[in-house]
Amino acid sequence: MSTDTPDLPDEVAERVRNVRVEDEMEQSYIDYAMSVIAGRALPDVRDGLKPVHRRILYAMHRAGISSWASHRKSSNIVGDTMGDFHPHGDKSIYDALVRMAQDFSMRYPLVDGQGNFGSIDGDPAAAMRYTEARMGPIAEELLADIDMDTVDWKSNYDDRLQEPEVLPSAFPNLLVNGSSGIAVGMSTNIPPHNLGEVVDATVELIENPDATVEDLMEHVKGPDFPTGANIVGRNSVHAAYKTGRGRIRMRAEFEVEERETGSDRIVISELPFQTNKARMIEKIADAVNDGSLEGIRDLRDESDRDGIRVVVELKQNAMTEVVKNQLLEGYLEKTFGVINLALVDGEPKVLSLKETLQHYLDHRKEVVRRRSQHELDEAEDRAHILEGRLTALEHADDVVDIIQDAEDRDGAKADLQAEYDFSDEQVDHIVRMQLGSLTSMEAAEIEDEYEDVQSRIERLKTILGDESELLSVIEEELLAVKDEYDDDRRTSFIENTDEVTREDLIAEEDVVVVVTEQDYVKRMPVAQFDAQNRGGKGIIGGDIKEGDRVSKVFRANTHDYLLCFTNQGQVYSLKAYEIPEMSRTARGKSAVNLLDLDDGEEITAVVNTDDFEDGECLSMVTRDGYVKRTAASEFDNILSTGIIAAKLEDGDELVDVKVTDGSTDLLVATRGGMAIRFDEDEARTMGRNARGVRGVDLEGDDTVAGMVAAEDGTDRDLLTVTENGYGKRTALSEYRKQSRNGKGLVDIKTGGRNGGVTSVKAVAPADHLVIMSDDGQIMRIRASDISEVGRNTMGVKVMELEGDDGVASVDVIPDGSGSDDSDESAESEA
Repeated sequence: MSTDTPDLPDEVAERVRNVRVEDEMEQSYIDYAMSVIAGRALPDVRDGLKPVHRRILYAMHRAGISSWASHRKSSNIVGDTMGDFHPHGDKSIYDALVRMAQDFSMRYPLVDGQGNFGSIDGDPAAAMRYTEARMGPIAEELLADIDMDTVDWKSNYDDRLQEPEVLPSAFPNLLVNGSSGIAVGMSTNIPPHNLGEVVDATVELIENPDATVEDLMEHVKGPDFPTGANIVGRNSVHAAYKTGRGRIRMRAEFEVEERETGSDRIVISELPFQTNKARMIEKIADAVNDGSLEGIRDLRDESDRDGIRVVVELKQNAMTEVVKNQLLEGYLEKTFGVINLALVDGEPKVLSLKETLQHYLDHRKEVVRRRSQHELDEAEDRAHILEGRLTALEHADDVVDIIQDAEDRDGAKADLQAEYDFSDEQVDHIVRMQLGSLTSMEAAEIEDEYEDVQSRIERLKTILGDESELLSVIEEELLAVKDEYDDDRRTSFIENTDEVTREDLIAEEDVVVVVTEQDYVKRMPVAQFDAQNRGGKGIIGGDIKEGDRVSKVFRANTHDYLLCFTNQGQVYSLKAYEIPEMSRTARGKSAVNLLDLDDGEEITAVVNTDDFEDGECLSMVTRDGYVKRTAASEFDNILSTGIIAAKLEDGDELVDVKVTDGSTDLLVATRGGMAIRFDEDEARTMGRNARGVRGVDLEGDDTVAGMVAAEDGTDRDLLTVTENGYGKRTALSEYRKQSRNGKGLVDIKTGGRNGGVTSVKAVAPADHLVIMSDDGQIMRIRASDISEVGRNTMGVKVMELEGDDGVASVDVIPDGSGSDDSDESAESEA
């Protein structure tokens, strides 16, 4: 493309230059970014204000809308500000005005609003035509002495007026009220503080310029939010004050009210800064409705003009500590990210606590110095006038005669200057004097005033000549502001103990977990079930939905970390306490709320990871008789969506999983009553995606019922339970070892009376058994109550079943743990 300048008039061509588009865009964007940074989004370290806030306050000051004046329509204030100083739209101005009037946004509101200025529930303020405002008393401290040449001025946007570049600011507003804003490539987020603490820290820095951040922290304990609440721990606060950056954890103020009815309540009285109360309540309610937050019966907002009060009513059987911890984790705690970024001489800088106060002090020195110089100039001018008046009083008769003899006023001035060497200012004043001022009383008053002015001049010269005197003035004025506006701290500190997890708040106890085919799941304390004699009916263990039936029952501890294997060969991780605890008669909770199960996917085996040791494997068996072993280490990190545990052929299902260490035998039992035992090494270790090898040769439509890890030389027997409620114990030694993929030996006679095998377990005589039927009946018996017999026998009645009910699942309670009942008491009760 040609870069030649087109034919233009000479006066125009002189102003045309060729530039690359990239260079122009880069420079224009930099100019825009700096404009946003310096002129819109970041506060000045000296007065803690952004331009829009500074312009609003100055516009109010200029219009005389002080704290003692009547309120003025907000639209009037916004219009004045926009028309004279801030031509960026009325919405941005009104939003800034509203925030300065909100006592839940500003620690010390700078605007006194009248009308609807919004609420902590997120309600917007009324339109500016409906609200009224005036300056808050403390805002006047920011503007004090602004008319005494204390700050620099600049032209407004149309060069029609002058506006202050910064306000004098009689207190460190940047820290006291904080600030937040997003510029281009940077942002600021400064928390508010208690005015008394900040003033004390500033005074400390005045008296001890070498004070460290730690020394200043003796006064500034930490942020003091307008909504109160608590700060968790002090380390994060210290880090923020030292570096200018940090993350402060805020926690709501609440208490747990215990009631005689047994249903506690949690009462929330203070919220973390910038928390929307209505939105928080809505989120809690949503969590209760979708089941992710349990134990809450009712939720009410009882807040009024006296303060916040949100009541969380708990259910009678709810674990208060667990609910409290869940509320803290998701709703009652919030993090404030401190970025102490402010403009220093027009440049954005991240500042420590000491640097922030030092820059404020430097500004305040300049203000007091300029004010003192302004006052000195005025005092000296007044002294000069008073000196002339005193001279005139000493020669009153002569002065009167000279004035009377003069032809006109100018002649009188010239004659007086010739006679007494008066300056132009003095002679102007003398000529304008009234005769009444020549009285002796007036003369005494002038002499007294002259002495006062001379004393004032001497004091001002001392301030200007001695920095220690200058600093003492600053200190005195800071303490005066503190006396006027200081109040009690609102935000408290609580110790930052280690993170409290739900697990820490759950009582450690053995539980029975029940899973149905339609994936309803619940847990019940094992101690709820007393041991009965074999052959009993048991008690109700669940309200099974019509068309559903129990598929699995297993024992766990509430602190166990479980791997749940499904019929489709997937494995999911689950903490036992995440399974909801419910009564015996409850149906349970859908497992899809806990695990990401697909349609038709059922939990068929559960393994406790506490059982894992180095070098161990998970041995698996499928319904069609395939066996595989996979290193337990491959199941360390389980996704919430689950991972593949075994690859299955079409129509096959995963039936059982056991933890083995390479030194045991695997005993696979079939529903037809066969059992085969072989060395686990015959099934080599494979990856998770492998199918495995054939472990048993099934006849006809026979399928695998379960698997146990068998060891010789132990007191453990093979317990076999059939679907019609019969079972037996047989010494594991009676099952000789064979090669895998054999037909095995007869374990138990199946058929009309017994039905097919439903469960096999390795048990010791001291163990207890939990047996559950398809319809939800559950019973607990001692393993020793079931006769020990040989292979190929019928077994004895274990559980009495009604109608078409059948045994669904059996699990073992080692050594009968989890019961307070002795054998004798349990047997007599049975």
